Formats: sequence, structure tokens, C-alpha cells
Amino acid sequence: MSRNRVASGVVMVPCIVLGVAFLCTAIWNEAAGANRPLAVGLGILLPAVGLLTYLIPESDPVTKTDGQDSSP
Repeated sequence: MSRNRVASGVVMVPCIVLGVAFLCTAIWNEAAGANRPLAVGLGILLPAVGLLTYLIPESDPVTKTDGQDSSP
């Protein structure tokens, strides 16, 4: 199964936006308090996952040989 660029974009964009939101909350919001390490961790993890989905290489399409066709 080949990588779908649209699907990887759908995963990448929200991950980056949410990650930046968590980082901004951890840095500028005084209400973060005890949850600041969690916000920083999520703020680093989400953009990393989003960029990883974009960097995954495309795979070769799967083809069947003539002898393995099982369709009616």
C-alpha cells in the first residue's frame, strides 16, 4: 500500500498545530503550574510525530503475477 500524501497532510497539520499550542501554553501561561512538564512533553512529541508522518517514504505498489490472480 503506497503512502497517501493527502492523508499524511491530514495527520501532520493538526499534530503541528496542537504541539505548538501545548508549547505556547507551557511557556506563556502561568495557569499551567504542575502540568507544565506534561504540556512541554506533548508540545515536543506532537510536532515530531507530525513531521515523521511527512518524512515516511513512499513504498512500491504491490503487483500480482499472472499465476496468482484469484478473481472470478
